[in-house]
Amino acid sequence: MRTTVDDVKNILDDTQLTDIQIEGFVNSANVFVTATLGTKGLTEALLTDIEMWISAHMISVTRERVYKEAGAGGAYVKYAGAWGEGLLGSTYGQMAVSLDISGTLVNIAKGKSNAWVHAIPNFD
Repeated sequence: MRTTVDDVKNILDDTQLTDIQIEGFVNSANVFVTATLGTKGLTEALLTDIEMWISAHMISVTRERVYKEAGAGGAYVKYAGAWGEGLLGSTYGQMAVSLDISGTLVNIAKGKSNAWVHAIPNFD
């Protein structure tokens, strides 16, 4: 892992998750960042920052959803900013995309990068 649980907790608004729960997201983010960006020539410091933001993104779109609009008891809040799907679906993911100077994450976020699997027939 490049980032730490404490680093991720520092950028989350107000998490109720335990350190063990956050560590699971950090592990997943590490696997993702290593697979997608590990060979793109980014510095270790930049990969660490991206991993931190991806960890927070994973948390915010699963366990602690960030709402675009919310209301209760007559009060109503609508959050500013553009929202999308995937990595663009949270401010944390948007920050990770912004930090990736290789352009890999923006291509993934916009559906321009795909993994292809080809079956090769055996004619024996």
